[in-house]
Amino acid sequence: MLSDESRPWIEDQNAAVHAIEAARRQKMDKLVQMGIDPWGHRFDNQQAIADVRALEGEITEQKSTSEGGREQTTFSGPKVRVAGRIVLMRPTGKLIFINLVDRTGTIQLFLGQAQVGERNWEIAQCLDLGDIIGVDGELKKTKTGELTIFVEELHFLTKTLEAPPEKHKGITDPELRQRMRYVDLAYGEGVLERFVQRTQIVRSIRETLVGEGYYEIEGPTLHTIAGGAAARPFETFHNALGMPLVMRIALELHLKRLLVGGMERVFELGRVYRNEGISPRHNPEFTMLEVYQAFGNYETMMDLTQNIIVNALDAIGSGYKVPFGDKEIDFTPPFQRCCYRDLLAEHAGIDPANDAEVIACAKKLGLATEGKHPDVLRNEIFEETVEDKLVGPVFVIDYPASICPLTKRKSDQPEIAERFELFIHGMELANAYTELNDPDLQEKLFRTQLEGMAEEDSMARMDTDFVRALRNGMPPAGGLGIGIDRLVMLLTNSSTIREVILFPLLRHEAT
Repeated sequence: MLSDESRPWIEDQNAAVHAIEAARRQKMDKLVQMGIDPWGHRFDNQQAIADVRALEGEITEQKSTSEGGREQTTFSGPKVRVAGRIVLMRPTGKLIFINLVDRTGTIQLFLGQAQVGERNWEIAQCLDLGDIIGVDGELKKTKTGELTIFVEELHFLTKTLEAPPEKHKGITDPELRQRMRYVDLAYGEGVLERFVQRTQIVRSIRETLVGEGYYEIEGPTLHTIAGGAAARPFETFHNALGMPLVMRIALELHLKRLLVGGMERVFELGRVYRNEGISPRHNPEFTMLEVYQAFGNYETMMDLTQNIIVNALDAIGSGYKVPFGDKEIDFTPPFQRCCYRDLLAEHAGIDPANDAEVIACAKKLGLATEGKHPDVLRNEIFEETVEDKLVGPVFVIDYPASICPLTKRKSDQPEIAERFELFIHGMELANAYTELNDPDLQEKLFRTQLEGMAEEDSMARMDTDFVRALRNGMPPAGGLGIGIDRLVMLLTNSSTIREVILFPLLRHEAT
């Protein structure tokens, strides 16, 4: 509820907004009176601003002497045609300087009343910040040497009824920026470039995998059983079939079914949904990459993960030493590889093989120990004492087998699973296994994992069809999962995952 002190200020702000919109609508009405559609029309053959700027070398310079003996410099250049949004206007009498931006860059426009003629000048009087226009003109330089399009014809393409954010402050509230992403993209410094980089990273990942002979597939997003991960699903119901369904929490089990069917190299880049909390590193809807390769193992997946990341960095042209906050990540290959138990011994100061030491350490850290398997405690200790120390990129390898129910064991150490997680600045980025393909052991591990869960729990059902698929023979394989949003976050120096998701989930907007 508004306080008495804040109410007049809010009312003044609302009045100002209404006045701005009214003024813009008056200009819109004037355009209509001139026979101009304020919502624009088709505008063909425009050039990207970056391409126009690249024509600077075609500008020629002529020097002449005036009657008074002063040397004058004039320029001539190619005819160009661009379209974009007005982000800055500086009217000075019978001249207007405009900064126009499109998805590739910014350029200055010069409109002179004498140069553009009365009708174009009349259109120019209806311009506001945020409007979208097209221009035809000559690319030249001003006396100060700034690359400028000297407008000859002005085309009105879209009227903006709301004023853009203040140039130097922008939208400072993070939630408002994410809610009004269209404004954030249009006016936020570096925002559009960041999301363009995301598309380049995703395209690079596809190109890397296709180049290695992988098939991209599209698996179902509605599942009868929440499998492939331990996470709370979103639940729904199919009316025609009269059956409950869940949104997928992982891509894994359907991709493995394809290995059984003979698609020996498969991947999916797709959305995954987990009905869990929101944080700088978590969003309920996120993008995952999962990859499976027959006749490979977790070492195969380490090499592939490294190639994916290095190629993505090449695609965005950022080099291998990338800033992240006030730190730097060095992605120069090869990435470091460290054993889970060695890291636990180093940072927790315990003998990982000694259950008594593990329990004592867990209690010292304030972790609940009652009824927990020692390997579960080991992993909780690892999360508390090790993960934040992993600057990386570092592959942490060879996890306790009991916490990896979908992973093949080492033949000479059955208590160890052939699994790795890739950590960068304390954040898990990738998870990979040598996949378990023994159907009897898989069924046994599923049953052990599900013990104690309530029958009505949506995660307490075994995927019997997946076990049946394994009985039909899945080749030995390596499997990999990478969180795409986290990868983009790290490669683009973004502080939270929400800054690399175009439309993150938000609470209802306050009214």
